[in-house]
Amino acid sequence: MSGKLISFVIPCYRSEKTLGGVVKEIDDTFSKLDKYDCEIILVNDGSPDSTWDEIRKIAGAKKGNVVGINFAKNFGQHAAIMAGLKESRGDYVICLDDDGQTPASEAPKLLSALENGADAAYARYSKKQHNVFRNFGTAMNEWMAHVMLGKPKDLYVSSYFAVKRFVVDEMVRYESSYPYVIGLVLRTTGNIVNVDVNHRRREVGQSGYTFTKLLALWINGFTAFSIKPLRIATFTGVVFAILGFIYGIYTVIKKFVVSDVPVGFSALMSAVIFIGGMLMLMLGMIGEYLGRLYISQNKNPQYVIRETTRDGEK
Repeated sequence: MSGKLISFVIPCYRSEKTLGGVVKEIDDTFSKLDKYDCEIILVNDGSPDSTWDEIRKIAGAKKGNVVGINFAKNFGQHAAIMAGLKESRGDYVICLDDDGQTPASEAPKLLSALENGADAAYARYSKKQHNVFRNFGTAMNEWMAHVMLGKPKDLYVSSYFAVKRFVVDEMVRYESSYPYVIGLVLRTTGNIVNVDVNHRRREVGQSGYTFTKLLALWINGFTAFSIKPLRIATFTGVVFAILGFIYGIYTVIKKFVVSDVPVGFSALMSAVIFIGGMLMLMLGMIGEYLGRLYISQNKNPQYVIRETTRDGEK
């Protein structure tokens, strides 16, 4: 081994047609850099296509340089990243996508940021080549991380990032059933920087993130590492209680001043329905926290590995 070891962690889902190109780009890039050695960890997140067969083929050709991990079912991108981080051995770890949109050829930019003192470096794109739906999901994720997790407003987070070994060691200590990667990074270090890189247009297939998966990701983000939603619910309840009290005083005074004022059944029912809905929302939020606590206490696994490979064999 001639230099520092770089571990590439790549969550894989429906990527049988793109994965070979991503691995080749990593090899081509780092074959020119004598100061680094690299390993590649490919985590198949329950893909319904032939992604696992492709991973085994790549691992067989590389003979020890590629580690393949096959989940028993789909556990999500963040669980796949956690499995890859736990398997990694590198001084630096880089996570990127399996579709080729995050260029592995620009990984040295992230490594340079770490070499210059940062603990974590996130790729920032001047123009993302995603559709409107994915861009909206990214914007919502940014807002949630800022408001709920305390992410600096000027810090852009993405699925393409690099972290130092001590950050990885701290992240993999997290054993709860609901991992959220940016939350784990933010609670480990504040020494995080952005690095400008290009973002490619998707050439094959489509994103594995549906609206349901994005919604689940948002909920996981603000319930896994923050109690701010509960505080917001408490504040909202106090505000509505005060408004209700003031409105009650206003109604009594108005009744005395204008004797023939109607009772206002429709207004009353609207107020009852609205406040009832708010109460149900707050109770549901509390239930979400309690449910996650219950599941975590029952040791629900982050992921289940069916098999691994280093040389193409099981």
